Amino acid sequence: MRIAVEGCMHGDLDNVYATLLHLQEVQNIKIDLLLCCGDFQAVRNEKDLESLNVPPKYRSMNSFWKYYSGEKVAPFPTIFIGGNHEASNYLWELYYGGWAAPQIYFLGFAGVIKFGNIRIGGLSGIYKSHHYNLGHYEKLPYNQRDIRSIYHVREYDVHKLLQIEEPIDIFLSHDWPVGITDGGDLKALLRQKPFFEQEIQEGTLGSKPAAELLGKLRPPYWFSAHLHCKFAALVQHEKDGHSTKFLALDKCLPGRKFLQVIEIESGPGPHELQLDEEWLAITKKYNAVLPLTIKNANYNKVHLEIEQCRQFVRNKLQTRGSKPFEFVQTAPCYNPSQPVTDGVFHGFYKNPQTEALLQFLELEYLLNKMPESREPAANPASFVSGCSFDYDCEDIPIDDVDDTEDFKERLLTVPSKRDQNLFIIGSASGSSTPRRFLIISLDGRDLQGRATDKAKMGCRLGETEGLLLFDSPGQSLLDVKGTIFLEQYPLLGLLVKYN
Repeated sequence: MRIAVEGCMHGDLDNVYATLLHLQEVQNIKIDLLLCCGDFQAVRNEKDLESLNVPPKYRSMNSFWKYYSGEKVAPFPTIFIGGNHEASNYLWELYYGGWAAPQIYFLGFAGVIKFGNIRIGGLSGIYKSHHYNLGHYEKLPYNQRDIRSIYHVREYDVHKLLQIEEPIDIFLSHDWPVGITDGGDLKALLRQKPFFEQEIQEGTLGSKPAAELLGKLRPPYWFSAHLHCKFAALVQHEKDGHSTKFLALDKCLPGRKFLQVIEIESGPGPHELQLDEEWLAITKKYNAVLPLTIKNANYNKVHLEIEQCRQFVRNKLQTRGSKPFEFVQTAPCYNPSQPVTDGVFHGFYKNPQTEALLQFLELEYLLNKMPESREPAANPASFVSGCSFDYDCEDIPIDDVDDTEDFKERLLTVPSKRDQNLFIIGSASGSSTPRRFLIISLDGRDLQGRATDKAKMGCRLGETEGLLLFDSPGQSLLDVKGTIFLEQYPLLGLLVKYN
């Protein structure tokens, strides 16, 4: 079986499919399946863009809507997980997994599906420690906090994946398992991404839950994306001598390494998607404690035995069959000739696929069954001890225009005791030695609003000890020597070295 793997889709289905069709023709091969490692951006219409965490000026319909509407059909069966740039309102409809469009299957916030006899697992979202032990408390319409936290990995979903006992062949995660860089060419990675060095040394580059899953599941293949570069590693597992081939891929852009085709041994077919018995049993066992408030799941209230659930699911699959439930459109499709201009919230859609799956498992539909207010009783930032946390400054990938907020979060979450405007950040050159900077906005004021004469747009780089961040697309973040560091950053301000 030939499986194509793609990094960050960013809604560019047309170009990814066109590339694979060209590859098939040139190499005279047949691709059986496409896997996407997140940032898929399943945007059906303009209202979905409001739940997509990117700066408004970068919100675009792209091409998924053509496949959702039926105008186009995916030329390959496609399975994807969620990343940190998604139409989260739509993916929440399909929390357990399901067809996002004909031939395009979302694996769910966590899930396992079979393609032929190949077992594929996945975990959507990215890891942020301050939300990991919370429930899925976010509600529509998302505010500026929830539009970010909705895609943060939760312990409940990881807990279910950790119950898997049968072998997984392929696993997908958006961010990398922490520590994965130990198994690859670290020097080559740092030549390409020197600003990773400090996080790697501190053991913070990547996802701790993903690393835990890697150690537990030990799949032969693990694919990721998020950091917009290609990186391969080999992980040797001590328990049984098995190894995992890890590969991270870039996003779909000319000249970038965003695709890889692998061959994997499989049965003769048919190569079709099938529901997974063990995963459905785990879903049945733990669904009653799905956490929909700030509190995590209370596993003491789980009373079903897994073998009891397995037998129940086995009997149901023998009667119905294992095909996933049929795709159904739930929201209007984008019409370029009739743009939507109103800002009215149209509510939460119950997806018939989700309803059918839960009825099949004889489970209650809980996704929109929540307390009168699903807002947390306390600001989730209060769960982060000793840290100043700004929800407006959060998790975007690392080397593109949409990475600004992740960079800002690193600046804004480590305040100095000496001065609220003083922050410890890594060196622009990628050195592991921290440097001190006073952050000053371009209007000449510090973060406390106090006037200062240290920040003037007309100043030259040679007159400062810090970094200038420019707003215009195509310009760059420069270090003091004028060397290009990161491309296309929106304006953050002037960073002046603190003496």
